[in-house]
Amino acid sequence: MTISKVEAKQLLERLIFEDTPSQEWVQDVWEFSPTLGEGAAKLLEVYEALIDCCSEEQLDNLLQSYYQQRLE
Repeated sequence: MTISKVEAKQLLERLIFEDTPSQEWVQDVWEFSPTLGEGAAKLLEVYEALIDCCSEEQLDNLLQSYYQQRLE
C-alpha cells in the first residue's frame, strides 16, 4: 500500500528537519548567515517542487529506502 503525498511529505520533513518546521529551519539558517539562508530557502523550494512532481509510489519508495538505510 502506497502512502499519500501528504503523509510522505510529513515523514520526509521529520527525517530532514527533525522537530523543526521547515520554514523555521530556513529562518534559523538565514539568521545565522544570510548567504546560507538564501541557499536554504532555495533548497526548501526545490524540495517542495519535487514532492509535488513525484508520484506517491516514487515518494513511498524513497522513504522506504531511507528508513531501511537508517536501520542498517
